[in-house]
Amino acid sequence: MAKRLESHEEEEAGGDLELPLLSQQERSQRRSGTIPVCIMHNTGKPTTASPPTAQQQQQQARPQSPSPGRNPAEDEDETDVIGDLMGHYGKWQLLMTVLLSLFQVPNTFHISSSVYQAANKDFWCQRPLELQQMPVDEWRNLSGSNDNCHRWEGIGWSSLANDTTLQEAAEVVASVGNLVACESWEYETHDNVGNTWTSEWDLVCDKEHLKNVAEMFFLLGVATGGIISGYLSDKFGRKTMLFISAILQTIFGLCLYFCSSFELYLTLRALLGLVSVSVTYSALILAIEYVDGKWRTIAGMYNLFPLPISYMIISGLAYLTQDYQALQLCIGLPGIFLCFLWFVVPESPRWLLVKGRVDEVRRIIEAAAKFNGRQLPVDYQLTPPTQESSSQNITHLFRSSYLRRITICFLCIWFTMNLVYYGIILNMSSFGGNVYLNSALAGLVEIPAIAVAMYIITKVGKKWLFCATLFCAGVACFCATITEGREDILWLKITFLMMGKFTISAGNTIMPVYTAELYPTAIRNVGVGACNVAAGLALILTPYISLLNKIEGHLLMALLTAWSIFGGFVVLFLPATAVRRNAANSGSGGGNQNAASAAKQV
Repeated sequence: MAKRLESHEEEEAGGDLELPLLSQQERSQRRSGTIPVCIMHNTGKPTTASPPTAQQQQQQARPQSPSPGRNPAEDEDETDVIGDLMGHYGKWQLLMTVLLSLFQVPNTFHISSSVYQAANKDFWCQRPLELQQMPVDEWRNLSGSNDNCHRWEGIGWSSLANDTTLQEAAEVVASVGNLVACESWEYETHDNVGNTWTSEWDLVCDKEHLKNVAEMFFLLGVATGGIISGYLSDKFGRKTMLFISAILQTIFGLCLYFCSSFELYLTLRALLGLVSVSVTYSALILAIEYVDGKWRTIAGMYNLFPLPISYMIISGLAYLTQDYQALQLCIGLPGIFLCFLWFVVPESPRWLLVKGRVDEVRRIIEAAAKFNGRQLPVDYQLTPPTQESSSQNITHLFRSSYLRRITICFLCIWFTMNLVYYGIILNMSSFGGNVYLNSALAGLVEIPAIAVAMYIITKVGKKWLFCATLFCAGVACFCATITEGREDILWLKITFLMMGKFTISAGNTIMPVYTAELYPTAIRNVGVGACNVAAGLALILTPYISLLNKIEGHLLMALLTAWSIFGGFVVLFLPATAVRRNAANSGSGGGNQNAASAAKQV
């Protein structure tokens, strides 16, 4: 889930926090100490006390676009004042971004916990006290409970005993013809699943759908939080929102351990999803805003490495506990320790500067520069830039053919990516085999997927790689569909599933970066917000696609196959990264040209 949110963080980190850039000559002068004063003007350019020349004024007035033959990846090398002062990426940034990535651990625990807590169990109508020792299969035949939800009505079970033969029992129930719904059930105890939501609240028969409702409530909270978290983080600060959300996440997570009411459990799950996505947003924004230049993309991507590790850890915890309450306690406790990072992690210096809190920015810059071993100029000033109010809304996404094209494409792609990615993760228990081993393998294959995507994305264009990941995921899901229902080659089905998980994880790493690059800066907030709505819709539907297997065993994997191929096909209509800036400036209309070509985000 954390991956789907990354692009919003990058644009939140950049769309509202546009700080000035230093030219290569000015950076050299700063290092030599010849520029003692750095003032941030409304033009977005640092300057000395001397007035700019006519040539410089002409260059500032001219819209900026990449020079011919320049790779857009080189744009990421541009830096701002704060990065030049405390270092673009050093030991301080490494420490802070690693600490922030730890917040992804409890988030991953909570979103994947339902795989184990809502696992299906074998069940049957409860046997009367007189027949507790009767074998379950015989009891099912005797009581007429073939569906495990109904039994014969009006039988005097007291007249029967455990040693009653089936023939004798059949004579007792021969005249009984009415089936009634069972009121209580018994559950298999030696199934390596243990106590789950199913056995705790009897979520079977006509109440079986409530397991999907419980998961839907959590994902509904995630979808809602994804829309409002960026706004709250901008308004109250990244650090403030991060730790308020982390504290609430810990409280709600531990309350679920003590909860005995299913209705209250649903409410707490929804609140947990709401604050968990806020933790993801705020931590990712902070990680991106601590670094500078090309390191923004890299820091945002390696922030995802705790996800697959967390998938493996929770599969081990679930296997050891085999109890939904004990598992909930194990995944709720780590949040307590993360809250103590309040005393270590500072607020985003770029957000503070935009808010005019210059003294706090100075303290952070000085501490970071000292930790990185950098020498600051003796005298420097930081003046907050003036932020122009923005009136962009969702209608701006359809005001030109370029924006209409990428908006429609990304709405389809974000929906597809989240449906397929979480469709595999959250339905691991329905694919057959050992659910603990399958989940651990799914986490393991995601580690090289992220690493490979990080490497390739810095070397080649993103469009064709992104397209290939979706098509390959579709092929893998199709192969898994063919092997569905054949227990003798279950290992082959699991292999294809892991291949699909590998490719879709790589695509999920590329998607946020690609989205952020194609949208013009002036409307990136609106664009990614719309994509989050599509992703949230996919998340809400994810728990219900497992019901397709009850209709026909091949439908679930066939659906994932179709959506993967559809997503890869849609990517073909997107422009390549290399034309992003020119296309964005020409497509966003005259009123947005200046904003789209302003100083780069940091």
